[in-house]
Amino acid sequence: MNPVEFIRDHAPFHLLPEEAMSRVERGLEITFYPDGSKVLERSGPKSQHLYLIRKGGVRLERDGQPILHLEEGEAFGYPSLLSQDAPAFDVVAEEDLLVYRWPREVFQKLLEYSAFAEFFTRGLAERLRLATRAEGLGMVNLDLALPVGELITRPPVFVPRPSTIGEAAQVMRSHQISSVLVEGEPLGILTDRDLRNRVLAAGKGPETPLVEIMSTPVKTLPASTPLFEALSFMVSQGIHHLPLEQDGKIIGLVTDTVFMRQQTKSPLYLLRRLERTRNPSDLAGYGTELTGVAESLLSGGLGASEIGRSVSSLNDQLIRILLRLGEDRLGPPPSAYSWIVFGSEGRMEQALLTDQDNALIYEVDSPEAAAYFEQLAQLVVEGLIQAGFPPCPGGYMAINWCKPISEWEQLFQSWIEVPKPQELLEAQIFFDFRAVHGQLSLEPLERVLASSADRGIFLAQLARASLQFRPPIGFFRQIKEDDGGVDIKKGGIAPIVSLARVYALEARSQARATLERLQAAARENKLSQDGAETLMEAFGFLMRLRLREQLASLGRNEAPGNKVLLERLSPLERRHLKEAFLQVREMQEAMSNRFHTDRLG
Repeated sequence: MNPVEFIRDHAPFHLLPEEAMSRVERGLEITFYPDGSKVLERSGPKSQHLYLIRKGGVRLERDGQPILHLEEGEAFGYPSLLSQDAPAFDVVAEEDLLVYRWPREVFQKLLEYSAFAEFFTRGLAERLRLATRAEGLGMVNLDLALPVGELITRPPVFVPRPSTIGEAAQVMRSHQISSVLVEGEPLGILTDRDLRNRVLAAGKGPETPLVEIMSTPVKTLPASTPLFEALSFMVSQGIHHLPLEQDGKIIGLVTDTVFMRQQTKSPLYLLRRLERTRNPSDLAGYGTELTGVAESLLSGGLGASEIGRSVSSLNDQLIRILLRLGEDRLGPPPSAYSWIVFGSEGRMEQALLTDQDNALIYEVDSPEAAAYFEQLAQLVVEGLIQAGFPPCPGGYMAINWCKPISEWEQLFQSWIEVPKPQELLEAQIFFDFRAVHGQLSLEPLERVLASSADRGIFLAQLARASLQFRPPIGFFRQIKEDDGGVDIKKGGIAPIVSLARVYALEARSQARATLERLQAAARENKLSQDGAETLMEAFGFLMRLRLREQLASLGRNEAPGNKVLLERLSPLERRHLKEAFLQVREMQEAMSNRFHTDRLG
């Protein structure tokens, strides 16, 4: 391959028009550096060239510590060119190095081409955001950012509040619709499902007053709500009809059938399937169908966080159904209780089925309650296994974590007031807990968590525990000698989740989702706005990359994992991956310094 062909194949030169390539060719210099030599020196002379590695590799060092490794096809030297400052790192040849380079004057002329210039001048957060957005283009089955009001096909139909069931049913038949809205305050709704379940099945007649059967108050959304938010709302609320508002008035109503016509693998289709469950054995194949939903949402251009919310909402409904089946079998619970999930499910960041992370909390500490809830936990955990959720290898399931709230409160207090490093390594995922079902208030646990903001030793120990996973520095070179795969979860996703957890607790935030935690930390000045945005975009990029590779593995009948093969990534994706890892590593170092984790015993 001649130099120009090689240059044209690598970012950002691939963004230049043909006329600019002649300038690239005329200004090209070819230079050799022996192994171990310094190409640029930290705090030394300003960079006078833009460099592109043709053969070999370099490492960026700070105080003798490697920060980042660059390989064939990657550029360096431009931060100093742009800022007119000394280089921020030593750039050291790791082996005999052949580079293509261009003087400052040529680089400045090439910056006249906006696409080329933006590669160097955009921050990592913006580049990751654009890369993720571009990936969805050309794959869209349905524009999920479209306002849900665009699906309205007819005006809403109302019936007077004093109507009978028979009169309302006649209106539905005459208009050939599956629901009517009921006038008055608060607004009501009657659906064909209500007629089946609350009228016919209950043996009621057509003269039954409408107000005895209708659902009220009605759950509504603004017509401007994006489709994906409307989908998530309907799944989380377990509803099939959604009235839409505009300027304080109901302008129409959409149903789950509209979504399912637009998208065959809709979350609402799977919700309907769940609602037909009468026995845990009916759940066979749930995992496969859930994978289809995730794949459909990904191809529809949705971000990983939105997909996680939709999938987690479906899993919540599954748990509620299993709990109701359990109560039907065991009888009414002897005490108020709450079923909680934690880990990725607690943060609503689960896209495919993973190990179970759940627990059960009940109010009254009695032998009767203990016996009942142990049986209920067993039934639900077994039902989840039948649905495709594997048991947790660490045993973090309700069959092992079924306790009265008094014990849970003591447990949380012990973790926070007397933090022990080894315990926190395991306990930190419990701080992501989220109630899925039950009447028991978990405010006592929220209060204990809120108190952690005043416990400096606890935050420091939690910060140290969060550093158990570190993004690999020289991972490309090492991985090429290994199996060619980089663990996206250990290298990036888990560290960002841990960073967000620590900073959110320090900010007294009750948020659970990683992105919401980062936003809360930035609002309370526990984290810089730029730092939060970079972590948020890196998180979205890594989550989407992992989901894409997991779905591809399933398509090849391979077990999905957390590793991404470098050979399946584009050169630009590999560069983004390196930079995302570098930023996470830098943020970890900043947190370690902030909480003085090196001083802990």
